[in-house]
Amino acid sequence: MRKLPAPLSTLLLRHRELIKFAIVGGTTFVIDAAIFYVLKLTVLQEKPVTAKIISGVVATIVSYILNREWSFKTRGGRERHHEALLFFAISGFGVVLSFLPLWVSSYVFNLRVPDVSLTVENIADFISAYLVGNLLQMAFRFWALRRWAFPDENAREVAKFAAADVFPDFPD
Repeated sequence: MRKLPAPLSTLLLRHRELIKFAIVGGTTFVIDAAIFYVLKLTVLQEKPVTAKIISGVVATIVSYILNREWSFKTRGGRERHHEALLFFAISGFGVVLSFLPLWVSSYVFNLRVPDVSLTVENIADFISAYLVGNLLQMAFRFWALRRWAFPDENAREVAKFAAADVFPDFPD
């Protein structure tokens, strides 16, 4: 960070949670896509929405671990079980947001083989599930996780100081 120009460094520091959240999202995107296509092209060829739900659930579990321990590592304010319940409830709604465009593409517009070619089906699935669906999910989850699951910005730092019975001097 010291080698970056001051304006860029300041911008990155100001938005570090969002940047970390996006990196976690990119990682879980790869996990989600890999599982989805393995399932869709093998055992769940006729059930793309089921494949997307399974891949979304696995990616959500990985997302919880990475977001809690890295993206929102200083945030807290809730007991861990309550935080996890809220995270998975918010993420569950996010999974629904991610597969709704795929459902519309598949069953409203019938972009499925034999009505369209396999190439068109796969492109439509990618655009609807991964571009549209994941963008909807990402925006909602970032807002909702900060608001409800991890509401207090420096809760874990304060808890560390309280546990150590040491408080830094904070300016008034």
